[in-house]
Amino acid sequence: MTPAPVKPEITFDHLQKLDIRVGTIDAVRDVEGSKKLVKLIVDFGDHTRTILAGIKQEREDPQAIAGKQALFVVNIPPRRMAGEESQGMLFDLGYEDGVTPVLAMPEAPVPNGTRAG
Repeated sequence: MTPAPVKPEITFDHLQKLDIRVGTIDAVRDVEGSKKLVKLIVDFGDHTRTILAGIKQEREDPQAIAGKQALFVVNIPPRRMAGEESQGMLFDLGYEDGVTPVLAMPEAPVPNGTRAG
């Protein structure tokens, strides 16, 4: 793989606006009628969110990520997809580069809700 060019610079203030947190994927559910989306039920410590992710075709068994901690962007507006509401975004690695995606996850368990940065 040849890495993509680095995107244009942003200010530190722009980076500070992103709220990326660790959550545990409690459940992975099918989204009826969607070939790509699954519904993740994610525990952030003080609350649980439903986050839709287009990983159904990227993984042999999407259920295999249940129970794992991963990084999520939690301060984007809710978005409706396939008749469901997503309350954040899974932060995974590889898709944009044509590499089989993997979770961005902490190297050791940390409390759910821990912020990145």
